[in-house]
Amino acid sequence: MAARVDLQPLIPRDERKVRRFLFIFYVVGIAGFMLPFSRELFIHLTGLALLLSTFLLFWFHRGGFDYRSIAVFISIYLAGFFIELIGVSTGAVFGEYTYGNGLGPKIWGTPLMIGVNWLMLSYCFAGVLRSLKLNNILIILFASAGMLLYDLVMEQVAPMLDMWYWKNNTIPLENYIAWFVIAFMFQSLIVFSKIKIKNPIALTLLLCQFGFFLVLAVYKFIVS
Repeated sequence: MAARVDLQPLIPRDERKVRRFLFIFYVVGIAGFMLPFSRELFIHLTGLALLLSTFLLFWFHRGGFDYRSIAVFISIYLAGFFIELIGVSTGAVFGEYTYGNGLGPKIWGTPLMIGVNWLMLSYCFAGVLRSLKLNNILIILFASAGMLLYDLVMEQVAPMLDMWYWKNNTIPLENYIAWFVIAFMFQSLIVFSKIKIKNPIALTLLLCQFGFFLVLAVYKFIVS
């Protein structure tokens, strides 16, 4: 009989402990990127940090993993990755940009983790907005607008984190239009597939991520 691996002692189900961990984790990340001597190390850890955050997010998924939800999550990952691959290869989706090394291994110039990023954000915003008991159209609109606002802040520090770089250091308007359209597409998929998203740490992770980019954006503005 195969031995069963129990992760419970390593990864607690106590959401309060995990919320505290996430807060400390991202505060340490902010400090690591602010300090010149540790910035290079933290750049190399960015992809792993995103992977860990997403793992913890789905560890607390309370909606259940049925065939439909798994299919939706995989579809968002794959669509996010291939849209980015087309975008970085042609410049036709977001504008002309190239990826750095901050998000880890790449295929055809596109990090494998970028699909994880789209999945994590889509899941978090859908879960948070759904908890407000809004109608489906408002959930889709507000979640898509939230993802756009998130990108507005993240774009300010992406080069500092060696995530991606825009041609002539100029972020084109089409990037933000594309972000909203893609976010709207993913949110619509989640809502109309009627999958259940209930997660006690989704809001905490979203606030930690947004706060991380916002603090670094302010820091960059002050020192530049």
